[in-house]
Amino acid sequence: MKIHLFALLITMNLVINRSLSESEINTGYQVTLAVPTDYTKGFVGRAFLIKTDQNPPYFSAAISVEAVEGGERFSCSLDVFLGELRVWSSAHFSRFYVHEKCVLEFNDLGDLRLKGKNGRVGWKSGTSRQGVKRLSLLRSGNLVLVDEMRLIKWQSFNFPTDIMVWGQRLSSKTRLTSFPPNSTLFYSMEIKDDKIELFLNNGKSRYSYWEYKPIGGRNITFVELSSYGLEIFNGKHKYDQIRSAATSLDPLRFLSLDNNTGNLKMYHYSEETGKFEASYQALNFTCDLPLACKSYGICLMSGSCSCIRLVGDVCNEAGACGAGHSEMIELKDVVSVLTSDSYKDRVGKQECSRFCNEDCACAAAQYVEDADDHENEVGSSGRCFLYGIARGIRTIERENERVAYIVKVGRGANDSHGKSFGLKKWVIIVVVVVDVFIIFIILGGVGYYFFWKRKRNLAAREQAS
Repeated sequence: MKIHLFALLITMNLVINRSLSESEINTGYQVTLAVPTDYTKGFVGRAFLIKTDQNPPYFSAAISVEAVEGGERFSCSLDVFLGELRVWSSAHFSRFYVHEKCVLEFNDLGDLRLKGKNGRVGWKSGTSRQGVKRLSLLRSGNLVLVDEMRLIKWQSFNFPTDIMVWGQRLSSKTRLTSFPPNSTLFYSMEIKDDKIELFLNNGKSRYSYWEYKPIGGRNITFVELSSYGLEIFNGKHKYDQIRSAATSLDPLRFLSLDNNTGNLKMYHYSEETGKFEASYQALNFTCDLPLACKSYGICLMSGSCSCIRLVGDVCNEAGACGAGHSEMIELKDVVSVLTSDSYKDRVGKQECSRFCNEDCACAAAQYVEDADDHENEVGSSGRCFLYGIARGIRTIERENERVAYIVKVGRGANDSHGKSFGLKKWVIIVVVVVDVFIIFIILGGVGYYFFWKRKRNLAAREQAS
């Protein structure tokens, strides 16, 4: 990524002598970043404002102007960094697009704002007239607005993004969110009353792909990232922990919901390498990740991807709609790592297939037969999970007769596949027959040669005698 030099204009309503080493800013502060007139891919411009007083990697706060791919625009944001890693951003959920300039204003009323040209406000803390006097960056990485009594009126920890730093707490009913690039899907780590769960989100639909249920069956009040793992509390009592491989020499610094894979990881800082390294990850096999392959792709045991051949040689997510234009095909020895929150209970496999085929929003279904009904072939029933996406599909080592993954394809796709398979089978038979015939001729020729040679030798002996 290229970092371009740019004009940095700083204006202040009050004459304040400050250095980057200080961790506080008073009201009346304003800083302006000039935005390039021409779009340049990869452009990043930052003005670092304050930092924490601690050994590297330390926390710092900055305003940023960045080029956004696709729209050829520039976004303006207030960010918190741990070393070079961005751990919080005002633009996590919604970008503020600007041209000409990006302004951070901490006005006399105690409101912190990001503004663009003509004073247009793109983000604000909403703390006007609450007695706010200072913007502070704590050693924990929490960016806070405080009053004269140093009571917190606003804090970045109350607006979690995709990273949770050491000492940060997430209460029950809150979550981390992560957005894969160039996708309408997003990941979330959600703190529920009885478990911690990872989801792949598609519009209003959610698909679970990992969960952790604490021991003891107690409700979760909050979780906190400690030096050795994610601690789980009921009230003030810690009763469980997702422990990492971190040590006292290399304690954890942050937890991240990766925006590419959706994996949950915990990181420590290595003094030896000068980099953050993973001490824990929730999912250790590629095929357990929700987006390991493209739509209609199957993750193989090797970790590579293959397309569902029923929809062609190229993975294709354009599906047919309606029973008259589509049909359901059961794939052998595959399952989905996703658990849909949309399902129908106590139904048969054929009924499950019909439900998905008649629903235009359904791309695939997974049928899980009830364990009690598995021994009874007649009248078996189970749970039918419906999916709006054909993702998270993987092969399994052993055939599971209780689980069936059924995908929707255009009508006739199965027939053409069957014809193609029949043609290939006929070709194989012909090739085998021809090969056998050729081998038979060769062996016959070799046998005839040795028979002729032996007969000739016998005749020569008789003539000699």
